[in-house]
Amino acid sequence: METMFPKSLILSLVGVLLVTFGVFAGGGSVLEGVVKDATGHPVKGADVRIEAKNFSKILKTDASGHYVTEGLAVGTYKVTLVINGQVKASILDAKTQADKPTQLNFDLSGKTVEKVYRPPMYGKDLMDIRVSPPH
Repeated sequence: METMFPKSLILSLVGVLLVTFGVFAGGGSVLEGVVKDATGHPVKGADVRIEAKNFSKILKTDASGHYVTEGLAVGTYKVTLVINGQVKASILDAKTQADKPTQLNFDLSGKTVEKVYRPPMYGKDLMDIRVSPPH
């Protein structure tokens, strides 16, 4: 008696295996972060633009203000935060690495535009961007 699996289940398993092996095989770097407004609340639906030479990608933040992209080539990227069509912050030299995710958080409650590097934790490079509201 031969047992057959539904084709969709088999395709799903193959997809999971490909993603798993892609991550362990060094299939690129990860860039992620959280966007918070002036009151410290997450910003849903903000655009995070990731750009490099011959590359451009726009991500939307989720309900918790989080964004993530995987499979980026290791390198230096320009990362721009756009909310309601307005550029709120740009980082010209966000660097990614193959061996650990890079976390780039945008905090719109700061007093000035500044990059705040924090010690790496849990295998991630962390950078918080504090941006003051326009005067």
